[in-house]
Amino acid sequence: MSSNRRQFIKTLAASAAGANLISSQTSVTAEEAFSPKNPFSTDPLARVKLFGDVETSRIGFGTGMSGYNHSAQLTRMDRDKAVKLINHCYDSGVRFFDCADLYGTHEIISTTLKDKPRDSYVISSKLWPHPGGIEDKDRPDAVTVVKRFLRELKTDYLDLVQIHCMTKPDWADDCKQYMEDLEKCKEQGLIRGHGVSTHSIGSLQTAAENPWVDAVHIRLNSAGTRMDGTFEENVAASRKAQENGKGVICMKLVGEGTMKELEERRHSIDTVVRSQVVDVYIVGFEECWQVDELIENIGLSLKAMEAEQKG
Repeated sequence: MSSNRRQFIKTLAASAAGANLISSQTSVTAEEAFSPKNPFSTDPLARVKLFGDVETSRIGFGTGMSGYNHSAQLTRMDRDKAVKLINHCYDSGVRFFDCADLYGTHEIISTTLKDKPRDSYVISSKLWPHPGGIEDKDRPDAVTVVKRFLRELKTDYLDLVQIHCMTKPDWADDCKQYMEDLEKCKEQGLIRGHGVSTHSIGSLQTAAENPWVDAVHIRLNSAGTRMDGTFEENVAASRKAQENGKGVICMKLVGEGTMKELEERRHSIDTVVRSQVVDVYIVGFEECWQVDELIENIGLSLKAMEAEQKG
C-alpha cells in the first residue's frame, strides 16, 4: 500500500465518526445494522449467514472481471499471479469465491484451493441462459451443466448456483425450466441453494419476492455505475430480499474498477455498508493490494458506525 493511501485511510479513520458521507435515509444505527441472522460486528471478515445453513465470510472474491466465453481477467493473467491472488484472498480470511460458467474460472479456483478443507470456503457458480456468450453445446439441461461444474471444481457439492444476468422483471417465466432443474439439483444434494444474479432493478424486485430464490446478486455503489435504477430503489429491493430470508451478495461495489481514486472507492464502500442490505461484498480483485484495501475500508466503516453509536 502506498504512503499516500495509508495517510488517507488514517486521516479518514480519525474523522469517520463525524463524517456525513451519505444521506440519513440510508443510514441506520449499529443495533439495526444487520438483519437478525447476522448480528452487528466490526470485523470486515466476520462469518455471516448467507441463507439456510450456508455461512461464509463477509467479503468474497468475484472471479468474473471482464468475463466472457469461459474466460475472465483471472484466467488471462499470468498463472502464477492468479494463484498468488487466490491464495492471498484465502490467507486473508476471504472464504467466498464467486464463479460462473461464463468466466471459465472453475479450474483455477479448484486447483488453487485443492489442499484447503472444503468446508472452510463457499463456492458459487452461475448458469448462462442467454444466446451467445457460451457455445450451445456447452450448456444442455441445467442438471447436466451442474454436474459438469462439480467435475470442474472437483467437489461433491456447490454451495450456490444461480441463473446468470437477469434483466427482465418476468425472468421467472423465461427461466422456469432452469428453476425446476436447479430445484432437482438441490433435492439431490448437488447444490445447497439457488438463485439469480440481477442486472436491472425490475429483475431484483422480482427476485426479492420470489420464494424460489435463496440468494441474489445485486449491483450497488454510490455512483450508480453499472447499475439500473436509483440507489434508493436498489436498497429498498435488497432490504425486501433480506426480510424474505434471502442472501444478498453485492457486486459492482467499486464500479467494476472504474473508481480510480481511493476517496471515491472509500465513499462508495461506506455508502453501501451503511445501507446495511448486504450479506457478502464481492469485488473482482486483480491485485493483492485491492484485497487489503477492501478489508481495511469495510472495517473503517463498521468501526465508524460503532463509534457514532457510542458517541
